[in-house]
Amino acid sequence: MTAASVNTAAGTGNAPVSIASSSSAAAAGGSVINVSSLVSQLVAATQAPQEALINNKTQAVTAQISALGELKGSLSTFQSSLSTLDTPSAFDAQTANSSDPTVFTATATAGAPVGTYSVAVTQLAQAQQLLSGAPVAVGAGTLQLSLGGASFNVTIGSTDATLDGVAAAINSAAGNPGITATVLQGTDGAHLLLSSTQSGAANTIAVAETDSGGALAGLTFSGAPSTNYTVQTKAQDAQYSIAGVAASSASNTITTGLTGVTLTLTGQSVAGTPAALTVSTDTSTIEGNISAFVTAYNTLAASFTTLGGFDSSTGTAGPMMGNALLAGVQNQIRSALYSVVNTGSSTYNSLASVGITTNSDGTLSLNNATLSNALGTDFSAVSQLFNGSSGIATSLNTLITQNLSSTGSISSNSQSLVSQENALTQQNTQLTNQMAALTASLTEQYSALNTLLSSLQTTSAYLTQAFSSLPSVQGTPNA
Repeated sequence: MTAASVNTAAGTGNAPVSIASSSSAAAAGGSVINVSSLVSQLVAATQAPQEALINNKTQAVTAQISALGELKGSLSTFQSSLSTLDTPSAFDAQTANSSDPTVFTATATAGAPVGTYSVAVTQLAQAQQLLSGAPVAVGAGTLQLSLGGASFNVTIGSTDATLDGVAAAINSAAGNPGITATVLQGTDGAHLLLSSTQSGAANTIAVAETDSGGALAGLTFSGAPSTNYTVQTKAQDAQYSIAGVAASSASNTITTGLTGVTLTLTGQSVAGTPAALTVSTDTSTIEGNISAFVTAYNTLAASFTTLGGFDSSTGTAGPMMGNALLAGVQNQIRSALYSVVNTGSSTYNSLASVGITTNSDGTLSLNNATLSNALGTDFSAVSQLFNGSSGIATSLNTLITQNLSSTGSISSNSQSLVSQENALTQQNTQLTNQMAALTASLTEQYSALNTLLSSLQTTSAYLTQAFSSLPSVQGTPNA
């Protein structure tokens, strides 16, 4: 056999199969066919189209799973913008203003009663402050200090028997309810300043020596006039009135005077003239929430376009283009957006009526002037438009919750795609196993053929050599 190579059909074309030369094979008694190369080409030709089909299907399914994840994320983000609109309490936002911030400032929370109230402040709350005389004799002993109904003890050792030592002991004492000690140096000597961190008439400071030595007697104070201390600031309650109703408070921050309103008293009313507290609906916050809703929807609409649209500039289709699930979700949301809601008003019963209109690309635009006018004209109708039983934000929240639930359409589609992906993984494993078996089978077959061809090649070489050694037969010339 003298052929150097043969062609073996592989796949859809003829692939060259390497065969060892007859001369080299004869010399070495080696193989005639390159079995490994031949088998790998045949297996590759069989495997490639099936593997490509599985890979293409897997990529498509993976892209669909990823697209569903993006859809879920976009819907969830949009749903979060509805929390400031889909309940009546979301529109129950109030603001409080003072006509004279030098007398008081105010803030309001949901539920504060809308209206205007007179506020007069005749006295601010104060924390007590005591200043000791100088000089003060200090020795070892024990002091009990009280602030209001709480008390604590400090022990002064002989090495700490100074005003600085006393101040340090007070400031670091366990159970100190709010007495701060400071040493002030004057021309007449050192003074001990005791300051309360708690305002109010009941929070007075008292100091008593509880040992029997009397070495700390110069620092005691019972509240009665004393030569030991001068009252620098009197402990007192705030005195004020709201709409003529008098009240007092140990603090200058008032949270109990008017439901939902916090007053911070800053000064006394001038000549008894009250300042005005105005509690009103916080329309600016509501307008901001509605504007955020429009922005959030436009972000969602952009996601819909990315997932299901076609980019003509790049010739690229979205991974969910033509997908029935995406189309269904879009139609549900658009239906809710464009619905007419029973708000009790024939004027303000749709998004368009409060200034939210649709652009040619499907996004929304907000006319702030129209919205502000609607809120000022019929606040209740605008509230119902979003959070009524059939309100737009309420309906959107309900349908998105349904779609995102474990039994919703998105979850169902996702589970189906995951099953397909698992099946394709199994197909790929099966194909790998089949190709391994095919490789083993073909290797066995072509190895046997290789042995046969090698034997025939050896026999051919032997016969050729034998014939060449025979004597030549000469012809007899004619007489």
